[in-house]
Order: sequence, then structure tokens, then C-alpha cells
Amino acid sequence: MARTITVGLDGSPESLAAADWAAREAALRRLPVRLLQVWQPVPEPMASALLLGVDAHRYETERILTGAVKDLRERHPGVGVTGEHRVGAPAGILLDAARDTELLVLGSRALGGLVGFLVGSVGQSVVARSDVPVVLVRAGGQASGGHHGEDPAGPPSAATGFRPVVLGLDTDSLDETVITFAFEEARRRGTTLTVVHGWNLPPYYVHSLAAGVDPREDIVRGQAAVLTEALLPWREKYPDVEVTEQSRLGSPADHLVVAARDASLLAVGRRVRRNPLGTHIGAVAHAVMHHATTPVAVVAHP
Repeated sequence: MARTITVGLDGSPESLAAADWAAREAALRRLPVRLLQVWQPVPEPMASALLLGVDAHRYETERILTGAVKDLRERHPGVGVTGEHRVGAPAGILLDAARDTELLVLGSRALGGLVGFLVGSVGQSVVARSDVPVVLVRAGGQASGGHHGEDPAGPPSAATGFRPVVLGLDTDSLDETVITFAFEEARRRGTTLTVVHGWNLPPYYVHSLAAGVDPREDIVRGQAAVLTEALLPWREKYPDVEVTEQSRLGSPADHLVVAARDASLLAVGRRVRRNPLGTHIGAVAHAVMHHATTPVAVVAHP
């Protein structure tokens, strides 16, 4: 299949927001969008108990797909949109579809208050096992129109330009896949890239204090210098992308969630683990998936 962006569609507001985000991303990449509706058959006894036969249940899922394709074509006339209906286990089918796609886009729903967002078992399984970037999109906020900055004359619009892209970077585990993804996204949008590096004080800090020496300022300067050096080759490769560096003491996830509040996209890495048991996502990626309000791209890397 030709290069495409695939969206997991289930008819929820979150999946429809994901489809809309994917269409705008597809316009930037000049790619088509494929809406993938996975129908997992309901056992007949259960379907009868719900007053909905198996055939009627399948018809309803197909109707949702047809409507979503029609709506997306009307709102994004420059983007090719197709729909595909498959039968089986959602996670397995989405992962299979990811083999011939550039991006896999899924919706995640709000839990309310300070609890964050829910990434269900299907979404977590896909994120943990996908070899292609997976983008998680919330309904509302940056997912619908929040790509762009504020316009003094009215709501955000294409005329105001894109909000920044944010990259979470671990300088102890640099990988060009994640960094390239973030720089490319910023360049496509013609916006700035904010690179956030969160770190904690090393164990020797306590011993230094006990000896009457406070090396905090030296550590801060050293961490900032490490980040600058790590990004130097990428600044040279992408001279048209304006980069802002944030080297912060404290939880990387907390700093990323704050930095992404005014962003169009947050990109984090996930180390590929071939253990078939469990879902291995990583603490930072897991945290921002559940608490960042902006779309989150989880990029697999070796």
C-alpha cells in the first residue's frame, strides 16, 4: 500500500478528533488518510441481551465509518480519505496496519479533573508494540484548532501560524529517530522547536553538601552545556528551525507536560523492547500520554 496516515476509528469524539488531526497532518505531508474501523464480533447471546443482533451491530459500525469518511472529505477537500473495515482484535489489526503507514493516530479520552487522560488497553498495547510513531489525540483543545497560535482578531487560525513543537530529550540516550521526527514536524509547520531536558541531582551532590561544597550551579551549567552540544548537529542540519532549549532540574515528565500546554505537538521516545510479555512504554512516555493536553507522538527507537 502507498504511504499513508492511519487512524483507528471507533466513532467516539476522541477518535473523530484523531481523524481530524490526521487530516491536517496529512495535508502537511501530502499524504492520504486511511480510517480503519475494526469490528470485533459480539457473541450472539450477548448481542441478543443488548437488543442488538450481530448483523445490526456490524451495520452500525460500518455506518459510523461511512459517515466519518464523508465528513472528513468535506472538511479537508485537499486530502485523500479512504475507509477500511476489518474484523478481529483491534490491537492486532492496528499493529498490522501500521506496517504500511507513516503515522498511526488514536484518540484518548479525558478522565476529568487532575486525573488526566485514559489510554485504554488497545491504545497502550499499540503504543508499546508499534514500530511507527503513534500519535494520541484528545477531543477539543489543541486537537481541534489548537495547532495554531492566538489571533488578536479572533480564534486561532491558519493565518496565525502553528504553535511550537516540543521534544522531550534524554541526553543520556540520544537517538536520531526521535530527534529527526521532532525537527521534521517543526519544519513542516514552520514553527519553533522547544527541546526539554529534565534531570535530577547526582548522588554525589549530598556528599558535596556534607563536605561544605554546593556544586548545584556547576551541575546546572554542565547539564545545559550537554544539551546544547547534543543539539548542535541538528541545528546545523535544520538551520531553518528555531530551537529553544530548556534544561530543568526535576521530573522530565512534569516539565514536558507544562511545556506542551501551548504546543501543537509533543514528541517523546520509546525504547523498543522485544519481550512479548507486558506493555513496555517507559515512565516518561507513559506519564505524558496520560497527562499532556496536546497531541502526543510516541516514537519508537532502538
